[in-house]
Amino acid sequence: MTEKLALKNIIVTGGCGFIGSNFVRYVVRNHPEVHITVIDALTYAGNIENIAGLPRDRVEFVHGNICDEDLLNRVVPGHDAIVHYAAESHNDNSIANPEPFIQTNVVGTFRLIQAARKFDVRYHHVSTDEVYGDLALDDSARFTEETPYRPSSPYSSTKASSDMLVRAWFRTYGLKMTISNCSNNYGPYQHVEKFIPRQITNILEGIRPKLYGDGLNVRDWINTEDHSSAVWAILTQGRLGETYLIGADGERDNITVLHDILRVMGKDENDFDHVKDRPGHDRRYAIDSSKLRRELGWTPAHTDFESGLRETIDWYRGNRQWWEPVKAATEARYSQQGQ
Repeated sequence: MTEKLALKNIIVTGGCGFIGSNFVRYVVRNHPEVHITVIDALTYAGNIENIAGLPRDRVEFVHGNICDEDLLNRVVPGHDAIVHYAAESHNDNSIANPEPFIQTNVVGTFRLIQAARKFDVRYHHVSTDEVYGDLALDDSARFTEETPYRPSSPYSSTKASSDMLVRAWFRTYGLKMTISNCSNNYGPYQHVEKFIPRQITNILEGIRPKLYGDGLNVRDWINTEDHSSAVWAILTQGRLGETYLIGADGERDNITVLHDILRVMGKDENDFDHVKDRPGHDRRYAIDSSKLRRELGWTPAHTDFESGLRETIDWYRGNRQWWEPVKAATEARYSQQGQ
């Protein structure tokens, strides 16, 4: 295990989004010596309320776009590290309109690594297991750091592109970088367009949940708190130039997750509707995180999925004012797409 990097001032891009804001909250709770500058464009998936209540002397908010070179030239100097969460991330949206994904995920990453290189700042790139494509349902294999890239959607192809840029900047320019590719996160502050919060909020609203296709698509679920602790371990202890896969051995197919949600919320497990499958819907994701565990000593703390699911359901039940303003518009968009 390498010696830990001491950090005082970090930038978190996309720190008002789901995973980014949970990381900001994790650092505030666990590392009181660290000051965080959040850069967020506050698109539909970014919500300033996600970091509300955090101490202002610890968390500074900058409203701006990572594609803005002048903004980065002003903000990046004086920071020790950039943790890059900002991304367009919803597959359905990428199919309907890929252009914002090209801008944010590819051009935005380019701007950030140029700034990190210019000001000699440590850079950590948060990515997804979707860059590897998918696995067969009857395959025992899992993704590793050596798995070839086979992205299958506009979203995952832009994330793959950004990963490749970061690696090229390490080799060509000596960028001080690491990359992590994580499996599907769940927890508080996730936009209601995503699978688990959509089902929870539908039930809370008296709407029958909807399931793509046969529901046998497998996702490898991880509590967002575990994702945050893993990113911190990689940021402070990871070997430069390396990629680490983050996962918590949480494979479940979508129909099982939906059955779990319905049961925990006191509903009949079959009280849902099947809808037409998403084009190019990946069948199975599965992460082998043994490199991260072996090299950095990381282990997930939240391995009881049902317990984590109950906590997540309780959060959405107790924070209706957070999600209700966007729920109707989200469902209207899905309805237009026949979903």
